[in-house]
Amino acid sequence: MKITHIDCIPVRVPIRPEVAIRAKGGTHSVSPFLLVKVHTDEGLYGLGEVSCTPRWSGEDQFTAAHFVRTLLEPALVGEDPREIERSSARMRAVLAGNPFTKSALEMALWDIAGKAAGVPVYRLLGGTVRDSVPIKWSISGVEPERAAAIARWALEQGFETVKVKVGIDPEQDVARVRAVRAEIGDKVRLGVDANGAWTPALAVTMIRRLEEFGIYFAEQPVPAGDVDWLVEVRSQVSVPIVADESVYSPQDASAIVKAQAADALSVYVGKAAGIDGAFAIAEIAHAAKLGCTIGSNLELGVGTAAMVHLAMAAPGITGEQYPCDIIGPLYYTDDILTEPLPLGRGRALAIDRPGLGVELDEEKVRMYRVE
Repeated sequence: MKITHIDCIPVRVPIRPEVAIRAKGGTHSVSPFLLVKVHTDEGLYGLGEVSCTPRWSGEDQFTAAHFVRTLLEPALVGEDPREIERSSARMRAVLAGNPFTKSALEMALWDIAGKAAGVPVYRLLGGTVRDSVPIKWSISGVEPERAAAIARWALEQGFETVKVKVGIDPEQDVARVRAVRAEIGDKVRLGVDANGAWTPALAVTMIRRLEEFGIYFAEQPVPAGDVDWLVEVRSQVSVPIVADESVYSPQDASAIVKAQAADALSVYVGKAAGIDGAFAIAEIAHAAKLGCTIGSNLELGVGTAAMVHLAMAAPGITGEQYPCDIIGPLYYTDDILTEPLPLGRGRALAIDRPGLGVELDEEKVRMYRVE
């Protein structure tokens, strides 16, 4: 089997305004992503998704399409799509960085490999290590009353864990977390996510203030770039620290382990340049006895499917302790898959079909395609 060509499909699916995520970097109110189809000479094709936002990943649907057409497609045409690591090495050889773009092609290769073998991707990864994956809802950094309303909705949907975006304004952050805790009661777990907004000193101050509301983790309290900042915060607070923007690669994960800078890691298929890279990060967390969750960039259905397969198969993902953010499709006004993913009641279920197990609704894709 050989790769023949790759299609790039830019789409823009509207986000439900009432749940649009506002955080330190601004509001994620639209998702101009890129879908890819990797075609083969045997008629099989694989689906992938570049779920990128420029201010976070440094990539967008235009850079992704450009690099696919000019560098990555030429590197992959003629290769056997089932030789995934070989193809990933070829992509690394022609293009530095751009992990979200590479991840779309890598997940498409897994999709082809699973279809060719007649098994779901999680079987290729070693099989399931859990029956389902606990997931949590992310509450935007909005005014307290609105945040409480979102929390109420999340509980009605069956979520048993939520996290609140903070790092926007200290007093507003406190008021928002207080309002959410008052709404959800004492039995629902509550975390906070600063998206790297605080200095180490402010992070310590804020986490100590928010402890009053029973937060059980603080995600990325300081900017990525200097692991010692995480160490400084972790050494002064009792709340577990989750590293997210600080962890893109297995090398990043190893540095955090060595520095004892976090209690848990947040991995993404996109950040890690693919399922294989994300699995490797989860294995590092597992070996180091750290927690490990899966974060979200509000992926559409294809990207979310890749996350589900990873979570079902990776023993290092500690979803019961740190539920995953496998929730992207729930933020959108429409679904571009022929069948919605099995997400509900605070759980993600296995997708028991070959490959990633999803197909595009071509009519919907045409509706949301952009030029």
